[in-house]
Amino acid sequence: MKRTSSLLDAALISQLDQLELIVRRLFAGRTQGEKLSRRRGTGSEFADYREYAQGDDLRHIDWNVYGRLDRLFLKLFHVEEDLRLSIFLDTSLSMSYGQPPKFQYAKRLAAALAYVALVNLDRVTIEAASESSLEQLPPSRGKQQVWRLLEFLEDLEAQGTTDLHEGVKQFSLRNATPGMKVVISDFLDKQGFQGALKWLLRGGNEVVVIQVLAPDEVKPSIVGDVSLQDCEDGQLTEVSITAGLLKRYDANLKSLVGGLRDYCRTRGMAYFFVQSGQPVERVILDAMRRTGVLR
Repeated sequence: MKRTSSLLDAALISQLDQLELIVRRLFAGRTQGEKLSRRRGTGSEFADYREYAQGDDLRHIDWNVYGRLDRLFLKLFHVEEDLRLSIFLDTSLSMSYGQPPKFQYAKRLAAALAYVALVNLDRVTIEAASESSLEQLPPSRGKQQVWRLLEFLEDLEAQGTTDLHEGVKQFSLRNATPGMKVVISDFLDKQGFQGALKWLLRGGNEVVVIQVLAPDEVKPSIVGDVSLQDCEDGQLTEVSITAGLLKRYDANLKSLVGGLRDYCRTRGMAYFFVQSGQPVERVILDAMRRTGVLR
């Protein structure tokens, strides 16, 4: 790739080229794909033989074997299937916070996962949504779509307020075909996360949840009397930052992170907590390979 992108550099791309997404559940694509499934059926690549049983399709009998053994065997083939990767990217204004900004980091994660899918001929859809906006990358397939993907992500801006529940609900309804569903958000929604994530459990999806927070959100550095403004609704709050308040903040944050992690794990969702200051390579090449999302 001769062009350059702020989301994927050449060193990372060379490593992503060696990876593929792993889906523990196997899905039958609506169109014939180019990835070979572990499930056996009719397809293009021979897998094995099994003895004929009454009712089997006679067209799949290997008559050469019959001529040698005087017994009926059927040829088995790998089924070719499409894996569909659908990514929901939270574009609410809270995602613009932090150094480095959470939103830029989230876009890099989305770009890396989508790149892996495209080079493996999987189908990729991305929806970037807040309460007031929706941007969509239509289903794309093949490495020739990489720059279209990167340009789509680079042009996105964080704006509007958070409505994770409605956003993920509509995302799930629009992307009803089973596959891998990925949600990337800070999950700082006053309505909570349960109502949103339950929509992803429908239809036998493989679900990956990535929570992105800024380092200063995890360990705030502010002290003294300050005015805090909600970046989404503009609400001002006068507070005195004391050791006790920071302790309560830390407890609340741990409750959010721990609650989200436990919710995901008890329902078979893969969960990743990341800070925008961490190298993207550590998440993609280490954590996701270790947990079996990539290999």
